[in-house]
Amino acid sequence: MPFHRFETVEAVRLTPHLSSAVAPLIEGKYLYFCLNQKKAGTGSELHYHPNELLIFTLTGTVNAVIGKDRKIVPPGTFILIPPNVGHSLKATEDGPCAYLYIKDQTWSVVGIAADEARPDKAMSVEEVNEKFDRGEIKDRKGEGGQTDAVSEMIVDGVPNCYYPILTSLQQPFSAGSRREWIEGQLCAFGFYELPNGYAEQSAGAEHEHFIYLLEGGLTATVGNETADVAPGGIIEIPKGARYELEAEKGVPTRLVLVRSTPFLEEQLAREAMALAS
Repeated sequence: MPFHRFETVEAVRLTPHLSSAVAPLIEGKYLYFCLNQKKAGTGSELHYHPNELLIFTLTGTVNAVIGKDRKIVPPGTFILIPPNVGHSLKATEDGPCAYLYIKDQTWSVVGIAADEARPDKAMSVEEVNEKFDRGEIKDRKGEGGQTDAVSEMIVDGVPNCYYPILTSLQQPFSAGSRREWIEGQLCAFGFYELPNGYAEQSAGAEHEHFIYLLEGGLTATVGNETADVAPGGIIEIPKGARYELEAEKGVPTRLVLVRSTPFLEEQLAREAMALAS
């Protein structure tokens, strides 16, 4: 199904022993697309992931540590966290926060504690929650993350990971259209501001896409399904799928997009071939 809304997807604990976050999780072929939600004053301990992490802040303010850099991050900010970089993201005491949370599928969405070595195999969300509920995994929340010699977590030499996109989600539209992309090695993030209408179509998407509508409206066709998409709506476009997107002139529209990269697609294809052999 190409059309989603987070409120109709069950929220799950992504890494219950390290983070307070719950998130509805949509799984594509190459990407995970989630809405990470945290209560005021809660969040994650310092941890890392072998895959790339993309974040776009939607509501509330985030107390973020990436490597050794700490920032208070407002809504409208994009964050790109490279593989294995240590990070902690918490809602400030002012209130809850929510942000788009996207990972590639070279690993699962389950994080690794700062003092732990990378496991041979990633745990699934179902597996980590079952083990946590049975007491097989220690609750590490509130301990504070400390690195260890066996850990592959990176904290030194981390470049800037923050990209301010909007001063607020209520920022007035500019006169002209704005389309920009920020690319990691495995995933890419796009922001489109479309004050004067927009149309795009393809007989076959070059990459997997997820589109999240911030403001305005879109009429979208993916394969043989068509829908009018309102703010908060999600469009999933599989690699190779036919699609059409149209924003009506006179209805200023903003959206964020993420897509797989050729590097990611090739890497997952190699891994699939190795498993099959």
